[in-house]
Amino acid sequence: MSEESPNTRISPQTQPSLREQIADAVRTVRETTPLAQSFTNFVTINLVANAQLAAGGAAAMSFLPDDIIDTATISGADYINVGTLLPFYKDALPQVARAFHNTGHPWVLDPVAAGIGETRTAILQSFKRYPPTVIRGNASEIIALDAMWGLNEESATATASKPAGVESVDDVESATGAAVALAQYLTEQHAKHSSHDASTRCAVAVSGIADLVTDGETVYRLPGGSAMMTKITGAGCSLGGVAATYLAVSDPLTAALSASLLYNRAGEVADTTSHGPGSFQVAFLDALWNVTAEQVAESEILVQ
Repeated sequence: MSEESPNTRISPQTQPSLREQIADAVRTVRETTPLAQSFTNFVTINLVANAQLAAGGAAAMSFLPDDIIDTATISGADYINVGTLLPFYKDALPQVARAFHNTGHPWVLDPVAAGIGETRTAILQSFKRYPPTVIRGNASEIIALDAMWGLNEESATATASKPAGVESVDDVESATGAAVALAQYLTEQHAKHSSHDASTRCAVAVSGIADLVTDGETVYRLPGGSAMMTKITGAGCSLGGVAATYLAVSDPLTAALSASLLYNRAGEVADTTSHGPGSFQVAFLDALWNVTAEQVAESEILVQ
């Protein structure tokens, strides 16, 4: 199917529980201010923290493995973004992921620029052994990570699919198989090793013209948002951070859906009041703060 292919629309009447879970996640974050810690891209770290705060959560940023591992005991979830790498990350990030794995701590991975460079590849390959709870990326990153982990034949042959820097060269539809395979793998590993509810399904979110979110069983498409999101630095990075904020209070699928829908609605609001990238970013943060739980939960959701 293409990006414009028909899908089945989920109405509030046909699947009220999903929408209730989304609304509850948005409300709970705003009522309880959960901490979601980040080891993130230092180019966009300010927007990540501000977006988490605007969504109603609390932020903590660190690049020290022992600091992150200790703070994880009080954070509801964590976020790892491999955007701008330093040499010591090759050892630090697997160490952090292993600690999360051993304690069953939930975390979100943003595999920025997956497929570029030996160090980045080594880090992302290490996460196969110590996988996250949620993955959020663009289509090329999701395809490249799936190929890297060798989870399905389609992605294994898609060696040319790698981001143009941090931008995608693939559409969201082409990443469907990779996203499903990754979500299934995360869920299988979670069930094997987690000390928590083994029935919990993990999730993968793919950002694009119409976002895709899947738990490996159902594929959801989320239309909307603003093209201006591609004109500011850190829109995707901050989305990963907000997904971690929601993961601190909800299951992985609800967290991924809630974050993506909040971003689409906030982007639309900001698009109507801004005059360029600078004012859009300010308006977007304000919209993250002001969009209601009902607006997020009543968003258009399609099942592919």
